[in-house]
Amino acid sequence: MDQILTAPRSPWQNAYAERVIGSIRRECLDHVMVFSEGHLRRLLASYFHYYHRWCTHLSVARACPEPRPVLPPDEGPVVEIPEVGGLHHHYKRLAA
Repeated sequence: MDQILTAPRSPWQNAYAERVIGSIRRECLDHVMVFSEGHLRRLLASYFHYYHRWCTHLSVARACPEPRPVLPPDEGPVVEIPEVGGLHHHYKRLAA
């Protein structure tokens, strides 16, 4: 396997990395002030947990990388649960 370096300032050469970095910036970092390296690490860990557990992806047929159960309407009311410090939310049915 050979390593191929991308040219500086050439985002089209590394589209996958540019896509994930852009998603992290747009959906997380553009909306908060980071105060320290520890704060940034906690924020990114929280965002990655949300991204893999609750965010739908086109590459997996609009499902989540970590599958979640589909609950019928008679399971109980739908509640909103904040993620990433309230920037994002997921919705869940509570058992009646």
